[in-house]
Amino acid sequence: MARWDDFVLACGQATFFHRAGWQVLIREVFRHDTYFLFAESAAGIRGVLPLGHVKSRLFGNALTSLPFSVYGGVAALDEHAAAALEQEAERLAERLGVDHLELRNVQRRHTDWPMQDLYVTFRKPIEATEEANLLAIPRKQRAMVRKGIKNGLTSHIDEAADRFFELYADNVRRHGTPALPKTYFAALRRVFGNDCEVLTVCAPDGRPVSSVLSFYFRDEVLPYYAGDAEAARELAANDFKYWELMRRACARGLKVFDYGRSKQNTGSYAFKKNWGVEPTPLHYEYRLYKRDSVPQNNPSNAKYRLLIATWRRMPIQLTNWLGPKIVRNLG
Repeated sequence: MARWDDFVLACGQATFFHRAGWQVLIREVFRHDTYFLFAESAAGIRGVLPLGHVKSRLFGNALTSLPFSVYGGVAALDEHAAAALEQEAERLAERLGVDHLELRNVQRRHTDWPMQDLYVTFRKPIEATEEANLLAIPRKQRAMVRKGIKNGLTSHIDEAADRFFELYADNVRRHGTPALPKTYFAALRRVFGNDCEVLTVCAPDGRPVSSVLSFYFRDEVLPYYAGDAEAARELAANDFKYWELMRRACARGLKVFDYGRSKQNTGSYAFKKNWGVEPTPLHYEYRLYKRDSVPQNNPSNAKYRLLIATWRRMPIQLTNWLGPKIVRNLG
């Protein structure tokens, strides 16, 4: 694992989701088989391709790089290593009998492969000073940040993920989607240590109203999972939360703020654009073996509309129990 992570940290194509710790999480928390492929020469590792095998009666049988991640695919020093890894992944997919192989690439690699064009990512540079970062935010969004400051909100770094999970689980239930298990977030903190951090925003009376779990990779911060109380909108707590994360990242000398993935034309897409960040398309490429089209296992699919509406009305104790049994099969 040390050799793998040393390569990932040094390889420009690699992301946080190429780190070796994801193998532990996918195996231990979600109980899926993993295949972390690497190509090497006498000089050392030349490329890596982390893969997870998610087999579900509801959502199909897939080999993916990487489940539960927004970025994936090959990270390599040269095209020879990249091609060798992809060829091995195709052989593995056929041997496992999967419906499809999915590579969650940032850049397009195969123009002849079917592609999922639903997702984009948002990344912006972190300016050198706090004032410069505030002024770089468009005026209307900057007013929301100032509103949060005026409302007396405060931010805190949590050692545990308990306050985060309570806000996150309630938030996703209101959106009609299942929550990941609480044990997963504890495992993220355990596996990635200081590179996984929880920031929670509190109202003046001390109530947690918004929280975000972020990853740190090289000179980047990636706010990845988030949750808000219903009171967060009135207090501008969500806006304040991301400003506080950006402000703290600036103080640490980080260079990139990665807002992460959003589906096009959704609320989160519009929110991120309001911060003055232009979307960049993600290129999720597929090799189809036992299906005719790219799968659409996401809330935008009309066939899940009734399920989403029902989920919103269910008690949170029930959704927190049932949700992990469903979401582990989504990847």
